[in-house]
Amino acid sequence: MPLRRTRQPGSSSSVSFLNADEELLLVKLYAGKVSQLCGHFRFPEEVEATAVTYLKRFYLKNTVMDWHPKNVMLTALFLATKTTNHPIALEHYASHIPRTAPSDVLDLEFLVAQSLGFDFAVWHAHRALWGIWLDIQTLPDIDMNELRKAYDVALTHVRASRLTDVELIYTPSQIALACLSLASPGLASAWARSKSGSPESSPSSPSSTPSPEILVLELLEPIKSMILIQGSPPDVEAVREVDRRLKLCKNPEKIVGSNAYNKKREAQERKAAEKRARKAAQVRQAMADGDPFGSELAEQDMVDDDDDDD
Repeated sequence: MPLRRTRQPGSSSSVSFLNADEELLLVKLYAGKVSQLCGHFRFPEEVEATAVTYLKRFYLKNTVMDWHPKNVMLTALFLATKTTNHPIALEHYASHIPRTAPSDVLDLEFLVAQSLGFDFAVWHAHRALWGIWLDIQTLPDIDMNELRKAYDVALTHVRASRLTDVELIYTPSQIALACLSLASPGLASAWARSKSGSPESSPSSPSSTPSPEILVLELLEPIKSMILIQGSPPDVEAVREVDRRLKLCKNPEKIVGSNAYNKKREAQERKAAEKRARKAAQVRQAMADGDPFGSELAEQDMVDDDDDDD
């Protein structure tokens, strides 16, 4: 007679794990908190945009059930201050954030950098928007007051886009033009027409083939929809409920002080000690054989010598 499996308290079968949408809620909440911290420290917009990008790219490869977004966000922001050439002292940074020690930031820095593939340079939509703004000033019959107002509104849409996934799908210039189109469709159309080289369309001269300008503007529609629909902070109560559940389904190997964490730490330390012991034994054997550099280096030297002779 087969044994019946019972659901034991605390087993994985009794845990309600987070789904992708719930994880996204948490990441989105802490992406918004980057802006608050940057305002507190008076970091430039480049730092804010870079930190948000790092946070989102980190969770393309990781899960909030392993690494809580709060800790990753603090590390991503500190890393962004360095990669954008606006460094801040670690002690000063941590001292201005409640319940945060310097180790809380540094412990995850290598993991975040590794998850980014050590690719730290980011080209942002707000810089592309600035370029488009300069371009439009060279067009004839441009009202500078209207252009300034449109730029300010477009910049708010760019900032809202950081709470969405558009930067993982579209180029910065496409996002910037979509934000300008949301602020002023006429100016966006004029800029696109100037770049496509097509004359201004006339009602008396219909054409069956869409102009390059029309094709470009049609491409912007999905971007505009994502920004308008997803570019707002999540409901705090919904996130609070997800965060409560996260405490029950968090990977125990990542919780400092848990049995699983201690066991994994002991295994890592044991493995590291065995590796050091093997290296020490190899060095002792090499010294006993009269070869302080080890046989592998000696063989490599012979190969290098042969290459030199060639």
